[in-house]
This record gives sequence, C-alpha cells and structure tokens, in this order.
Amino acid sequence: MEYVNYILIGLFLILIIRRILPVKGVRQISATELKNELKDKNKQFVDVRTPGEFKGNHIREFKNIPLHQLAQKSNELSKEKEVVVICQSGMRSQKASKILKNLGFTKVTNVKGGMSGWA
Repeated sequence: MEYVNYILIGLFLILIIRRILPVKGVRQISATELKNELKDKNKQFVDVRTPGEFKGNHIREFKNIPLHQLAQKSNELSKEKEVVVICQSGMRSQKASKILKNLGFTKVTNVKGGMSGWA
C-alpha cells in the first residue's frame, strides 16, 4: 500500500512540474526583450488576459484574445507569422502557447513575467 502512495505522489509531482516548465518549441523572452520586437510587422501580438485587465493596462501593439476564447478565435491569427503571447504573470500565456502549438502554430513566443515585468 505504501508503494501506491509513492506512485501517486510521483505522478502528482510530474503533473505540477509539467505545468511549470516551458512548453517545448516555444521561445521564451523577457518583457525587456519584447520592447525590441514590437516594431516587427511580421509578428502578431496577443494578450490573453481578461477584457477588464486589458482595458486597465495594455501594450498598444497587442490584440486582446482572452485565454478561454483563444482556441475558438485562433482563426483570427496567421499560422505563417510568429505569435507573441503575454498575460499578467506569464502563466496564462504559457498555457496559451501550448494551445497554439497544439493548433499547429509553429512560431510561438511567450513573454516570461508578463505585464508584471513590463516597465
């Protein structure tokens, strides 16, 4: 019976770690690095926060597509262009990056630290 507990604890830890680790094939940049990329017209910028959060403070170049609507609205994005994703802290944008990768987007970038890292 003890072994079952160890196995369950191990599986739980694996799930936690998988949520924290960056998504494979997703580029990670800081908010500072983002400033150099905002002028690039070959990139599309997506803020996955709620409309209320976006309205309160956002970066002009970013389009608001809340995380819970991303899969349905992904057709508004081009799979040919890189997608740069941001949220408040970097957690939702990491989930969004995974969703986009699963939908066939090949060039996805997550802004680590999100808007909290934006000066």
